[in-house]
Amino acid sequence: MEALERRVAAIWFLRAVGVGLVGGLAVLVVRPTVPVPALAAPAVGLGLTLVWGTHAALRYRRFRFALDDDGLYLERGVLVHVSTVVPYVRVQHVDTRRDPLERLTGLASTVVYTAGARDPDLRVPGLSPGRAAGLRDRLRTLAVARDDDAT
Repeated sequence: MEALERRVAAIWFLRAVGVGLVGGLAVLVVRPTVPVPALAAPAVGLGLTLVWGTHAALRYRRFRFALDDDGLYLERGVLVHVSTVVPYVRVQHVDTRRDPLERLTGLASTVVYTAGARDPDLRVPGLSPGRAAGLRDRLRTLAVARDDDAT
């Protein structure tokens, strides 16, 4: 099983800080109309940052993926652990994506679109751009090979 780049945990933690800031600002906005203690805004902001930051760390520790003989295997989830196998014959197409935070930190994601799945796409985040492109190309090659074997 392969792990994600450590930098993705930093991205997820930055998002946790954003959630904390928004929560703290929301308390400041309602404070003039609702009797709220003066320290409520920083307390809410810090609490949300700690909860979401812990979630980010646990999410990073849990996320693993591998390519085996049958397909792409993913393990993920914090409260609910999910193990998914995507057979190569179900792969419709594969993309690489880089959102602004990923570009800033030098990361990319591989997105796998599948046929007949509960979720139409699966995302493997937190990869270096070269690793994401390599995973995309390998999945595409294996999916075509399996599709040729199925016909």
